Amino acid sequence: MGLKTVCLRALLCIFAVFVVPMCIFHAAKHSDSITAVCEGASKLLVIERGHDQNMRSHTLPAGAEISSHSYWDIALAQTESEPARVSAEIPSPLPAEDVSGMIPYPEDLTDHDGAIQKYTYQRSDEPQFFDISTGGQVRNCTLYDNAELLELSGEGLPFDTDFSDGEPVVLIYHTHATESFELTDRDWYDSDFYGKTTERDKNIISVGDRICEQLDAARIPYIHDTLVHDYPSYDDAYYSSREAVQKILAEYPSIKVCLDIHRDGIERNDGTRIAPVAEIDGREAAQIMIISCADDGSGNIPNFRENFSFACAFQSEIENRFQGLTRPVLFDTRYYNQDLSSGSLLIEVGSHGNTLAQAQYSGELLGKALAGLFNG
Repeated sequence: MGLKTVCLRALLCIFAVFVVPMCIFHAAKHSDSITAVCEGASKLLVIERGHDQNMRSHTLPAGAEISSHSYWDIALAQTESEPARVSAEIPSPLPAEDVSGMIPYPEDLTDHDGAIQKYTYQRSDEPQFFDISTGGQVRNCTLYDNAELLELSGEGLPFDTDFSDGEPVVLIYHTHATESFELTDRDWYDSDFYGKTTERDKNIISVGDRICEQLDAARIPYIHDTLVHDYPSYDDAYYSSREAVQKILAEYPSIKVCLDIHRDGIERNDGTRIAPVAEIDGREAAQIMIISCADDGSGNIPNFRENFSFACAFQSEIENRFQGLTRPVLFDTRYYNQDLSSGSLLIEVGSHGNTLAQAQYSGELLGKALAGLFNG
């Protein structure tokens, strides 16, 4: 073995034994600084996306923009993608009752860390928007022509409304079951409240319960999937809920409607949380927004036109019964597992500035409108 080779191997040994461990030590020592830099970079990217005023100036209150707090659910984001799966294994969802105490609703929320502003979304005359002839509006964020969508909006339900006892026709589920609301109607929030809890009576599952109460009253058979898909793994939530919905649809092919009920997260850059509200029969309700996903050209949602027709029919049913309850239908190239049926929609009920009572009231109204689609 030559001297040159021996020296080279000696240097590699020194590098491996001393230099690499020192680099790891210093990286760990300064991990907080590295994290801060990464967070700062991500915020800059989010703020840059928020500068597209042409897309948002007439759909948000003055000054409202997407912020880093609005990571997944904010339905006003121009584009959005599901987080990459962290492993090949899809976590098994847990029953709501089994995880109730895992993320308790915080107590003693007394710090005034930011403002909550109520706001009512109105009809818009901007080019992105068009009126549904039977009531309500659509916000088209795609390259699909408004004329084509207007025609689709008048086609009515893509499924018949006949049903038999014992054969469910509606599936209510929650990909992000831990999403929650303020418990008190006030104009400020404590930042210790992150908008999440596993307490079923305080999160979005309770809104689903109100929808189902109205289906019960109308004797419309349904399934309410109360599995918690976003705890402990948030990033895998859509993979988990997809698997659950596929199993339910396979067992109950009679299901015609799949509604993924969420809570939005609308926040200004200054930290003000927006609470979309409407007054219905003398009570404040959290405004709702239907999201209908468009195929992006890849064929990933072959039934998106049928979903969109359903979205418009449902929007009109809600608006004709409870004028002002809805924000315009958001039609955008997203996914949200809407390829699973021709009656799949995501519905945002309020935001993290709304109260639980406002959201639950909206659930009641949604349930009545949904029952109306089946019973007339």
